[in-house]
Amino acid sequence: MKKLPVTNVRTILLVFLMMVAAHTSVRASALPFAETAEQHEARMEWWREARFGMFIHFGLYAIPGRGEWVQWNEQIPVEEYAKLADQFKPNFDPDSWAATAKAAGMKYMVLTSRHHDGFSLFDSKASDFTSMKTAAHRDFVAEYVTAVRKAGLHVGLYYSPLDWRFPGFFFPDLQRQSAEAMREQYHRQVEELLSNYGQIDVLWFDGGETDWLNFGGDWVAGAGWKKRPKGEHYKGGFSWQHDEVYAAIRRLQPQIIINGRADMPEDFHSREGDGALGNFDNEHPWELCTTLAGAWGYQPNRSPKPLKDCIQLLAKVAGRDGNLLLNVGPRPDGQIDPPQVQRLREIGEWLGKYGASIYSTRGGPFLPADYGASTHRDKTIYIHVLKWPGDKLVLPAIPAKVMSASVLGGEVASFSQTNKGIEISVKPGEVSEVDTVIALALDQSADGIKPIAVNAK
Repeated sequence: MKKLPVTNVRTILLVFLMMVAAHTSVRASALPFAETAEQHEARMEWWREARFGMFIHFGLYAIPGRGEWVQWNEQIPVEEYAKLADQFKPNFDPDSWAATAKAAGMKYMVLTSRHHDGFSLFDSKASDFTSMKTAAHRDFVAEYVTAVRKAGLHVGLYYSPLDWRFPGFFFPDLQRQSAEAMREQYHRQVEELLSNYGQIDVLWFDGGETDWLNFGGDWVAGAGWKKRPKGEHYKGGFSWQHDEVYAAIRRLQPQIIINGRADMPEDFHSREGDGALGNFDNEHPWELCTTLAGAWGYQPNRSPKPLKDCIQLLAKVAGRDGNLLLNVGPRPDGQIDPPQVQRLREIGEWLGKYGASIYSTRGGPFLPADYGASTHRDKTIYIHVLKWPGDKLVLPAIPAKVMSASVLGGEVASFSQTNKGIEISVKPGEVSEVDTVIALALDQSADGIKPIAVNAK
């Protein structure tokens, strides 16, 4: 019998131990989820190695084509907005989505199973406002999960506890019964998502923080509605009871990875938008989610970002030790705009040549700066030179010997190493305007080299 890789054996053992713990006689809501640092690393291993995923915002909001916040931004009455479900009959082909993600070099996908408008793309006993119970009569989550698994990618679902149809979200104390009904829907639907579709690898929350209640404000007698000052939190009597949901999550799918937007222990932190790229962080797993074409939900005539921008963003994220979740918003018919598909395929072609510098790497040890960023794996450091400071790149000294240097997929690079640093240069024909990836082969693992600042001008 073929032997399983050690990492697979470790992961299987971890999941088995978690399942045993989850099915003890201890009441689920009171059961803590405990794991060692090693167990956590094993559970996160595939996600860290993946580095690149596809985010998909799809729902009724694709029909008006003015973004996923159109109902709120334009204050469309709930009853009027709900009529969009009568028109929502997309020619949904999740296999094409999965094929596009795979061609882009993405390793996982995250679909909006339900956004803030409350419309669920799955069958639910907790709500009638679903794709199964309206005109489409289809469980899109079920079809999506099947397609993603078949493509060999990891399955992720986005879910919003927040639901604009419930006044209790805006007035959780005045409209307590409504708030509690919204909470009941949230609890039941998370359990449905994690019970009815097999293994889910990522659960991506949004809008579930307690401080989002009433959109982060309070009614102040004599002064009206006031935004809470930074650092001040909701003090009312309503609770999402996230601890019960978290216990259910770990009972149903102990291996799942969750972000931190629902006031429960997070496996990774979400940074949102290009402007949130932030600093290097190799201690706390994080992911940058941003858009390919400047919009989350479908908006017509949106051109994708230039290929150069996409590649450089991916290199900057990986060099900061994060993942990139790149969003597309399919049209009302369920198709992704062809120009966006083409751009994703171009990213995949680049990764086909240079993916070794992204996948299964960790950020550093050379910290990001004007020159670009770096990643490493085993005994190799990959320098992503996004902006040459001159005819050579000067990097600080490291406690390892550089055995060779080469342009990834190209010729040998010239280098010299002293106790003051490393100088690297390449032939003019090897310089890429997008990303010149230089591989430095070391005499030892790069894992032990501490992150070091770079002043490359």
